[in-house]
Amino acid sequence: MSFWRVLLAIVFPPLSVIGKGCGSILIVLLLTLCGWIPGVIAALIILNNPDR
Repeated sequence: MSFWRVLLAIVFPPLSVIGKGCGSILIVLLLTLCGWIPGVIAALIILNNPDR
């Protein structure tokens, strides 16, 4: 997880998970629409997951 991805996850969460697949983008987008904090948390969790 690079510094730029983390910074992007804080500023605009859906854009930071673009390389992780369509499902991840949709989940993070929906959570960001519900609230900025849930979107940031979901993006950081997805970025920190080494399996994907």
